[in-house]
Amino acid sequence: MRGVIRPVRNDEQDQVFTIVNDAAHAYKGVIPADRWHEPYMPLHELRHEISGGVVFWGWEEDGALQGVMGLQAVKDVHLIRHAYVRTSQRRAGIGSHLLSFLMERVESPLLIGTWAAADWAIRFYEKHGFKLTTAEEKERLLRTYWSIPERQIETSVVLKKGL
Repeated sequence: MRGVIRPVRNDEQDQVFTIVNDAAHAYKGVIPADRWHEPYMPLHELRHEISGGVVFWGWEEDGALQGVMGLQAVKDVHLIRHAYVRTSQRRAGIGSHLLSFLMERVESPLLIGTWAAADWAIRFYEKHGFKLTTAEEKERLLRTYWSIPERQIETSVVLKKGL
């Protein structure tokens, strides 16, 4: 692969928006219907996540971002947030490169929340050494480290590494 991992610039929020919403179509018809909306992540929500401390890293190839993954320090852990690769670039190793890069950058425990129905995402993180938490631990972690609606807590899982 000829790509480079770099911080996403503020002037690239439209590209992040496009990547997230393109890749998130994989969730349509899989996650609960009341959790799906179009666009999946509106631009104002993306900006809110960035202002809340999510730092996006991107995989750039041939001058364009092909994938993004966010890292957010919360209390005594880091969260992997909003990991998305353009549909046209899936299965090319971009997500693995981004995740490995971010895992090397932090020494604190890492947590990832994803939809319980997104079995491909769960397998991806498990392949990289993350372990699913119990239902009780999931609830505690989601309430401690995330600010998400109750319905999302019910329909999500948490994977951990180093905790």
